[in-house]
Amino acid sequence: MEEIDRQIVSLLLRDGRMSFTDLGKATGLSTSAVHQRVRRLEERGVLRGYTAVVDHESLGLPLTAFISIKPIDPSQPDDSPDRLAEITEIEACYSVAGDENYILKVRVERPAALEDLLARIRSSANVSTRTMIVLSTAYENRPTIG
Repeated sequence: MEEIDRQIVSLLLRDGRMSFTDLGKATGLSTSAVHQRVRRLEERGVLRGYTAVVDHESLGLPLTAFISIKPIDPSQPDDSPDRLAEITEIEACYSVAGDENYILKVRVERPAALEDLLARIRSSANVSTRTMIVLSTAYENRPTIG
């Protein structure tokens, strides 16, 4: 990837609503050149979408937890992500190396809701769980490009 494209991606990571004009000013390109580069980055799949950053506490979801899961019967198919896909409280599902197979990032209203969610995860995917509740978040979703 060209350095100018990396610069555009970095700027959009910080502000996904940045205008083509402002991107042009920041990169030294014309507005139309920036527009073409952004379109090509989208077509190549480098830029896959734009999203809003929300305050989950304001949405009534102040409790964040990480739940590691592993199958109760390791001989069963590894289909936990498919079995859990419809559970909306699960924000992310990461395949990991180690004792567990996956780590789930979840957001819920209160501890009782987390307890209910754990029961649904265990029964839906036939897994055992280990839970870590987030006490505070120093930073999250940092814009990075290497």
